[in-house]
Amino acid sequence: MDQQEEKFIRMTQPPVGGLILRLAVPCIVSMLVTTFYNMADTFFVGMLKSNAATGAVGVVFSMMTIIQAVGFFFGHGSGNYISRQLGSKNYDEASKMAATGFFSALTAGLLICILGQIFLRPLARLLGSTETILPYTEAYLRVILIGAPWMTASLVLNNQLRFQGSASYAMVGITAGAVLNIALDPIMIFRMNLGVAGAGWATIISQLVSFCLLLAGCRKGSNVHLHIRNVQFKGFYYKMIVKGGLPSLARQGLGSLATICLNQACRGYGDAVIAAMGVVQRITQFGGSAMIGFGQGFQPVCGFNYGAKLYKRVKDGFWFCVKYSFLFLVVVSALGYVFAPQLIALFRDDPEVIACGTTALRLQCLTFPLQSWLIPANMMEQTIGRTIPATFLAAARQGVFFIPAVLILPLIMKLLGIQAAQSVADILSFISAVPIQLYVMKTMDRESIQRK
Repeated sequence: MDQQEEKFIRMTQPPVGGLILRLAVPCIVSMLVTTFYNMADTFFVGMLKSNAATGAVGVVFSMMTIIQAVGFFFGHGSGNYISRQLGSKNYDEASKMAATGFFSALTAGLLICILGQIFLRPLARLLGSTETILPYTEAYLRVILIGAPWMTASLVLNNQLRFQGSASYAMVGITAGAVLNIALDPIMIFRMNLGVAGAGWATIISQLVSFCLLLAGCRKGSNVHLHIRNVQFKGFYYKMIVKGGLPSLARQGLGSLATICLNQACRGYGDAVIAAMGVVQRITQFGGSAMIGFGQGFQPVCGFNYGAKLYKRVKDGFWFCVKYSFLFLVVVSALGYVFAPQLIALFRDDPEVIACGTTALRLQCLTFPLQSWLIPANMMEQTIGRTIPATFLAAARQGVFFIPAVLILPLIMKLLGIQAAQSVADILSFISAVPIQLYVMKTMDRESIQRK
């Protein structure tokens, strides 16, 4: 029995719950560690005792989200297809898609780097910089853009490995880079006296190390190997990438636009409010990262079993994720609500920042458990190729509902409208997601009956 056949059996025969947990653990570790080093920049820059510098990290976060959106687009787009092809035992097709997704992302990252450097100042203003934040934003953003090619490509490698059921390889690459970033931040910012730009250098150097380790992981075991000769400049492959990656592009891209809208809404209230909302974003991202990692453990199980026409296992996996992630998020939300002031103070010990951030964080904690339905539903629909509902759900929380909320609510409720916008978007997203997901599962039931 070859390695690919052994992997097929491992993904389609063991109990679904245990299989998801086994695959989810390295994904959760990867997501938590990744969020740690996203938060590390905010933490160490906050030690510069400047609301403008802290605000700049929050402003540039939206650009990093755009870079991530491109990486997730090609990574999820190719990874979803790869997992279904491996489930159907079409190994040659999986190899072609792996190469196409990887080299396309590398090229897209290079374009982002070049265009971003050319239009650096207009881009910094567009992202939401005030005049006082602008110099810090430019210094940080200039460096971050240099790393765009390998940042996008790393996300492709990470997701392709994960969708093949090799989350441990992905975990090693991501974790090593994250640990390095946390170590480099104080050295670059304080020891080398680079200030906020030092945080950027720490980020892109650590991302480069992750990229090299992930690339090495693709050469291990039964993982699909990357060969440039397998790149397919054909409409079919890019159509499959769009079908599988559009929800991720919508989620990440609109997330970036949402951050820009948030920063613009905050500008009239001063640098302290921009800094506070940036800190809240990082904290809630950390809380949600474990949930996303749990869902990522479900995705390869979903893809393999859907490709093998084992629909009951797909549905069982979804309900397993919803049940246990809800319990987890209730606990996390309760802790976040109680310790909100202390969490904000970790990143910026300023009374105005703490007061604003505490209210925003507590409001978000009230609706945070709703993601236990939103994220597994979105990931399931994306993995099985239900592009339209998956894209809507991906765009709902930080786009379709959040952007109008953050633009309209401040007109009615002033600062409280900004602080409550995400919670309102969470409620509306959940109300929309329940009937959509139930319909998709009923459709799957009909397909299963027709096969019999």
